[in-house]
Amino acid sequence: MPESTDLQEFRADLRAWLEQNCPPEMRDGAASEDDICWGGKQFRFQSDAQKDWLERCAAKGYTVPTWPRDYGGAGLTRDQEKIFHAEMGRINARPPLQSFGIWMLGPALLHFGTHEQKLQYLPPIARGDIRWCQGYSEPGAGSDLASVQTRGEDRGDHWLVNGQKVWTSYADKADWIFALVRTDREAPKHKGISFLLIDMQSDGVSTRPIKLISGASPFCETFFDDVKVPKSQIVGEENRGWDVAKYLLTHEREMISGGGQGLQGGRPLGAVLAEDAGGHGLTDATLRAAAMRCEVDALAIGLTLERYKDKAEAGGGVGDASAMLKYMGTELNKQRHELLMSAGGSDALEWDGPLGNRAGDWLRTKANSIEGGTSEVMLSIVSRRVLGLPG
Repeated sequence: MPESTDLQEFRADLRAWLEQNCPPEMRDGAASEDDICWGGKQFRFQSDAQKDWLERCAAKGYTVPTWPRDYGGAGLTRDQEKIFHAEMGRINARPPLQSFGIWMLGPALLHFGTHEQKLQYLPPIARGDIRWCQGYSEPGAGSDLASVQTRGEDRGDHWLVNGQKVWTSYADKADWIFALVRTDREAPKHKGISFLLIDMQSDGVSTRPIKLISGASPFCETFFDDVKVPKSQIVGEENRGWDVAKYLLTHEREMISGGGQGLQGGRPLGAVLAEDAGGHGLTDATLRAAAMRCEVDALAIGLTLERYKDKAEAGGGVGDASAMLKYMGTELNKQRHELLMSAGGSDALEWDGPLGNRAGDWLRTKANSIEGGTSEVMLSIVSRRVLGLPG
């Protein structure tokens, strides 16, 4: 179906704005995690261009293009959002800002938060002023997330929070944390949980990085020792935090599934592998076929995501299908990095060799099938709640 006149005008205006405002240095697709602009009080920009790109996009609401204007977004419709991403891809522009605030907390606040909470928390997320982390998993509550034991005692105008979270991604770099806290120890495990927003600078909050096999430490342990959390920092109803948690998880899994579409600096996987083969093309037929299959699967995942986004826009929501999307994206991302390792040969085994830290990136993908729900749990959800198979 051809675009309407309004959409054609929107595309033309957006294209002109991007050409004028996206710095040349920001047109490389951001090939590695080191290139990501995370925002937050501790973040240090790599360059003036990265800072300018964030500020220009934030001023237009383009860091969160579909959020309402009152909360820092551009208020784009679903059709405009598709054009926005297409035009960003056309010039291979880096995302101006990425964060758990955008991917997870923002959608939850838009759905469950009060107007006052939205005004307080969403615009700083959109500007990149505040970086958030997620306090879900605990040593005894991983796949069985509802078994969380971090507890909040009612002290009148605040909760007194004690407990521990684990695998808290980037907690040592975050300004705030959204956390599941048990506020009624007598209620059934799904019923006595509240969803709290906690300032990481509060007295009694501490973090400790967990060293991974990849050599990096994106995950942390987070400890709460008599932390005072004002009552105003609850999202949704007291003891009904599981409703918020489930809604947020669908967005987290959708975010992780996007890794299945990842490109190396915006280039097709085949082009990257061809360079590894000495610039003469992929001479190994098996590797070439696997690369083509991976790219076709990535396109299929992209189309599937768009279909479910359209469904969500129409009021259908993604729901349990997010488990399917997360599993697909996880497995494809792992396959891509296996191919990159195979094509790189011995150079790919070096941590800081001619191919960069490809080995570290490959090892990091192993966590994809654990974070956001293990692949086994995702398959169980798909079998029972999507396909309706018997238990």
